[in-house]
Amino acid sequence: MKARFLIPALASALLLGGDLVLAGDEALAWSSLTAEQQQVLQPLAGQWDSLGPERRERLVNGAQRWSGMSPDEREAAQDRFRIWRDLSDEQRDRIRERYRDYQGLPPEERQRIRRNFERFRELPPDRRRELRDRYRQMTPEQRQRLRERLRDRPRQPRGRGGR
Repeated sequence: MKARFLIPALASALLLGGDLVLAGDEALAWSSLTAEQQQVLQPLAGQWDSLGPERRERLVNGAQRWSGMSPDEREAAQDRFRIWRDLSDEQRDRIRERYRDYQGLPPEERQRIRRNFERFRELPPDRRRELRDRYRQMTPEQRQRLRERLRDRPRQPRGRGGR
């Protein structure tokens, strides 16, 4: 595996979330990692001991997820990391803030948002582009009214009354 793809892929995998609870700092020692984890994390071997336990845990979790990915999933993860890397600090901060807000929502609300996102992803690309362009042309007030209407509308059973 080429090192130039390793770090972006690991970082992308870390952005995907997911936690694995490791038992104490001894589980985070370099020598306690599996050979596969060490291979994935090799670019960080020299600085491993200087990394904090929380960061090491996140990296180990990312290495595990990376090892379990298919080549297509790895490529997609690398693409997501490239996009993340190209964002400005302000954009990344805004995304982190939105994620924290999302995590604070009740489970039903998070589920509603995920369902809406899946419905959006199922639309043809030209329809998604059209909706995105329309949304971008709205004023902040119009966007807020749209979000409120979507949040408050009665849920229709799938396959009825929608597009």
